[in-house]
Amino acid sequence: MDIKTNSKLEKIMKSGHMGVSSECGPPRSSDPEGIIKKGHLIKDHVDCINITDNQTSVTRLCSLAACIHLKNEGLEPVLQMVVRDRNRIALQSDILGAASFGINNILCLSGDHQSFGDHPNSQNVFDLDSMQLIQTVRHMRDEGKFLGGDEIKLPPNMFVGAAANPFADPFKIRVPRLAKKVAAGAEFIQTQCVYNLDKFELWMEGIVERGLHEKVFIMPGITPMRSVGMAKYMARAVPGMDVPKELIDRLSGVPKEKQAEEGITIAVEAIQRLKEVTGVSGFHIMAIEWEEKVPEIVERGGLYPRPKID
Repeated sequence: MDIKTNSKLEKIMKSGHMGVSSECGPPRSSDPEGIIKKGHLIKDHVDCINITDNQTSVTRLCSLAACIHLKNEGLEPVLQMVVRDRNRIALQSDILGAASFGINNILCLSGDHQSFGDHPNSQNVFDLDSMQLIQTVRHMRDEGKFLGGDEIKLPPNMFVGAAANPFADPFKIRVPRLAKKVAAGAEFIQTQCVYNLDKFELWMEGIVERGLHEKVFIMPGITPMRSVGMAKYMARAVPGMDVPKELIDRLSGVPKEKQAEEGITIAVEAIQRLKEVTGVSGFHIMAIEWEEKVPEIVERGGLYPRPKID
């Protein structure tokens, strides 16, 4: 069933334009001013803004509330929802809550294990997994029913996304795993940060071979490096991250005060190259706590001005 949503991101990519999303982390506070300020910094250069859901299992202002604040400012939020913290009753309830505020995009995630965060002894839930959450949103939207079978008088009208990591081991299951998310109902995919362009392009070749690029919009993740120290840390300590030695060497060869600028140039070069890859439909630019650089990256990457879609 092809149901059109009110998602700006969906309309832009379906019209053949490259989509651009970005990401903001909510504060560890009940004060929304910071997230609103971040949203306004990037709003003219992106089509929508992901709001993370207690990322790294650290307690923050909830994604739903932060999305509402951005919606009230006239911005287009993407509700990130993890299955770590809520059972299927709460998940469905929050989906309805988001839809009631006109939030038109959702990204379905597993969530980082609680042992990484500020409450390592907390009880996880995982009543559903991320695949089942995708199915749940599609079932609620397309069938107009709760998982328990009762009808929903006004179903949530959401563009449904999921995440993918082309670099996790074993590589040979990366495309089949994506295929499962597409079969579950994912309509757009935002990937892990892409630094190994060769390996990402190999992953995309597998996607195109299976025709998956005709069923789902693929948005590679772009995160600018601020320093060689950040690059080394991500290569060493972040699971599922593939940072080639050549990138680290390139940053090492630049004076410390110029490394952030070089990191942005590397991100721009990645966008320019990946724009030409068959099956790439847009970019997810993640400059967490560096949001002021998103406009520069979008402009230098040839993704500005953003198309106007009714």
